[in-house]
Amino acid sequence: MKILGIAGYSGAGKTTLLEKLIPLLRAEGVRVSLVKHAHHGFDVDQPGKDSWRHRKAGAGEVLVASDVRWALMHENEQEAPPRLQDLLARLAPCDLVLVEGWKRDPIPKLEVHRSANAKPWLYPADENILAVASDVQPSDNKAWLALDDIAGIRAFIKQEIGI
Repeated sequence: MKILGIAGYSGAGKTTLLEKLIPLLRAEGVRVSLVKHAHHGFDVDQPGKDSWRHRKAGAGEVLVASDVRWALMHENEQEAPPRLQDLLARLAPCDLVLVEGWKRDPIPKLEVHRSANAKPWLYPADENILAVASDVQPSDNKAWLALDDIAGIRAFIKQEIGI
């Protein structure tokens, strides 16, 4: 499976870009999975529901399944934070895994940058960034894609990642 990181600071537009890009890829028959890193505690469970109660009672893993989806919740109490490669190994086969977060991992990446954030570019310090998608063009010769040009970003992925 091919991997492409979507890297950038909070508020740059990574999620919005992915919301537009994923349907375009799916319409072309590309099987897409996504791995998202959260920098804070999060819960996919609802307080009071059975699965939440089972986790709170001490179950190390709770798998919830229905006819339309399933989710595995793993409590990471005494372990080191999960490595991206370990999480990728848990995914079902697909054509492309988009990774939001893990911006320091050595995977091919597209940097998402928004000038209003007043944050520095990531690409000068990361040789794995293939191009930037931004509302402003970088001052050097780094490959640039307009942030709102989803078709252009899709074409770039096809050319660079091969999917």
